[in-house]
Amino acid sequence: MNQFTSLLDSFRPEPWVWVLLLLIASVILFIRNRIRMDVVAILVMLAFSLSGILTVQEVFAGFSDPNIILIALLFIVGEGLVRTGVAYQVSEWLLKASHNSEARVLVFMMLAVAGLGAFMSSTGVVAIFIPVVLMICRQMNISPKRLMMPLSVAGLISGMLTLIATAPNLVVNAELVRETDMRLKFFDFTPIGLVILFMGIGYMLVARRWLKSDKENETNSMDKRSMSDLIHEYGLQQRTQRFVVRKGSPLIGKNLDELHLRSKFGLNVLAIERWKRFRPIFIAALGSSEVREKDILLMDSSDPELNLKAFCQEYNLERAEIRAQSFSEQASSIGMAELILVPDSDCIGKSTEELAFRSKYGLNVVGIKRDGEVLGGHFVETPYKAGDLLLVIGDWKLIQQMRSHSKDFFVLNYPSEITRAVPAQSQAPYALLSILVMVVLMVTRLVPNVVAALIACLMLGYFRCVDSKSAYDSIHWSSLVLIVGMMPFSLALQKTGGVSVIVELMLNLVGGMGKHWILISLFILTAVVGLFISNTATAILIAPIAITMAHQLNLSPMPFAMVVAIAASAAFMTPVSSPVNTMVFGPGGYKFADFVKVGVPFTLLVMLVSVFLIPLLFPF
Repeated sequence: MNQFTSLLDSFRPEPWVWVLLLLIASVILFIRNRIRMDVVAILVMLAFSLSGILTVQEVFAGFSDPNIILIALLFIVGEGLVRTGVAYQVSEWLLKASHNSEARVLVFMMLAVAGLGAFMSSTGVVAIFIPVVLMICRQMNISPKRLMMPLSVAGLISGMLTLIATAPNLVVNAELVRETDMRLKFFDFTPIGLVILFMGIGYMLVARRWLKSDKENETNSMDKRSMSDLIHEYGLQQRTQRFVVRKGSPLIGKNLDELHLRSKFGLNVLAIERWKRFRPIFIAALGSSEVREKDILLMDSSDPELNLKAFCQEYNLERAEIRAQSFSEQASSIGMAELILVPDSDCIGKSTEELAFRSKYGLNVVGIKRDGEVLGGHFVETPYKAGDLLLVIGDWKLIQQMRSHSKDFFVLNYPSEITRAVPAQSQAPYALLSILVMVVLMVTRLVPNVVAALIACLMLGYFRCVDSKSAYDSIHWSSLVLIVGMMPFSLALQKTGGVSVIVELMLNLVGGMGKHWILISLFILTAVVGLFISNTATAILIAPIAITMAHQLNLSPMPFAMVVAIAASAAFMTPVSSPVNTMVFGPGGYKFADFVKVGVPFTLLVMLVSVFLIPLLFPF
């Protein structure tokens, strides 16, 4: 019996072998994409707990990790930028600067992300830009797949630009100081990082074409009509006019109800464009809305016989050009939707005018569709029939509130622009102040990054930029669970000696090779280990090995240390190799194979550039 037990023990693998087998199984499940990645991460945690390799406290330690809390807080920061319209304004600026060119958007976005990430958390920068990129994709009608991965690539490259850009750089520098009398300077990384950044931009301009969205998703996105579609269906663009209120106009100082423009001229004010704080804002046209000098009135003219020239002379108005983007420009605050009358509605048999629709609901009826045909002429005087579709324009909040009038109306269709609704537009300056405070605290390191983000979130809540529901809804919980579930691999590999075994094997393989081949092997080792554990932990493990190898070969440790730092940031190959990749995985609609397809070739390019450029800047 003892002999049999001894025989079994001789065939029992080392614990680190079980960890590697579990790691391989997880990667296979990620690649097959049959089970959600966050579910795979939960299964990994369960396996470590039941196997006894890690304690319960060690398995669930990720939930108390400050970096996990930081990522969650940064999702809320991004939501604050969306709700206040800052993300929309940034996306508009990027679109204007790039002249609606996808390639230029990609270039400007990657430059902006890398520039900011050189001085603050790349995770934070990517979290802030995720809603901006999604907004741009909606406006340009392109798949998020084509821009989300360039966003993560720029975030990772930002870690290669300065000493403080990412934790692995600081870890490598600390090891240099401890083992030698050398240290890395603040901008030592910059020349290498800039070369890799420009190479990355060129690479992503080509590689984005490999990222095709699923046909099913494309179809679904096309099913949702835009405001432009509704405007075309109801013939609104042909009826719309823009008038500038000139000095001395009798309209100035009066509210819309007092003017009776609809009953007198068949004119319906849809929105008011007004300059405030050096930028145009769009105000919903309510009965109590007051007209001011220099306002631009967006009007719907339902009377084809109206003499607009005489009307402008009488009220001292100036006709302005009606632009195709007049409606899309105001979509962040003024929206539209289709309502349908329910069969037993009290409104049946009454007209828009009889109901005093604008006074009662705060919305303008700009079109009625009956039996698939749009009614013409003075439709405001036409009694409603069961099944009529009403196209309304007004404040997004008031449109959404129509759901509370379900006994009379049902909101049938929201246009796709509802995602651009800005419920807290007036709070935009406070959102920017909150972000500025967070950035300053992160750059100056007065407090830990997670505390800086928490302060920013509390400021956003205090200034009403976000509310509690929107804050919780903004967090990508599946991404957080994925990160937490993969974190035990780091501890398990170290605890069972798996990393040491791999490192020892690599040293035996590359000991007699040339200098550049040693650097290549060191880069590959760092990149491969970084696939399974955090880049900071990778730097902690590999930096001492790299410096020891340099001493044994009587070479300067600087190029070896730099290769480890660059390779630790080159986490392009999988969605779980960096929180930056994990954050864009869901919003971009990627599969595990997408990162492999794009990331592996780029990692090889970065390796070649680094291995041959670093020795030129830091000689052996």
